[in-house]
Amino acid sequence: MADAPELPQLYLVTPPALDLEVFTPLLCACLDAVPVACLRLSLSSRDQDHIARVADALREVAHARDIALVIDSHARLVERLGLDGVHVTDGARSLRSLRKDLGDDVIIGAFCGNSRHDGMTAAELGADYVSFGPVGASVLGDGRQAEAELFTWWSQMIEVPVVAEGALDDALIRALAPMTDFVALGAEIWQSPEPVAALRRLSAALAG
Repeated sequence: MADAPELPQLYLVTPPALDLEVFTPLLCACLDAVPVACLRLSLSSRDQDHIARVADALREVAHARDIALVIDSHARLVERLGLDGVHVTDGARSLRSLRKDLGDDVIIGAFCGNSRHDGMTAAELGADYVSFGPVGASVLGDGRQAEAELFTWWSQMIEVPVVAEGALDDALIRALAPMTDFVALGAEIWQSPEPVAALRRLSAALAG
């Protein structure tokens, strides 16, 4: 009998704004409810002190559970805040210099929209993972989506792990499970009145 294919791992993305007193226990409940591989700190704030306070709190939560914590865009804060890596949103443009500056042990992930070319370039330049999205329909951005065909092609041709993110629902997760390594969830759970229940439901969809 052939081995069953490995299921994608979950990757959580924080809300763009959060109250630590409210969010920290909610995050703990989510991380204890289902296995999570990575957490991304994705704040809209540009207040360095605020980012540092949130990062310190979430690092303690994540590392206590052996979960990697990466930060959105702020590569210079990775070492200073004791984080595991950075998630860049400009495709491959900054990857070469970031890899040189941060070294080989730091996680660098690259969001590449729906561009196969940007994804391939990011992989060639040393990205630890490439993220495509939004997968679902969204009024944000330019309306373009990362189609299932892109993930199918990537899973067949490229060894670098791929992340599906953006406007996901149960059906999309079930469809993409055989062809993606990680599923990133953010607003899909935090905007729910019951985030833990929403996370459990979407996690269950990974199994088909």
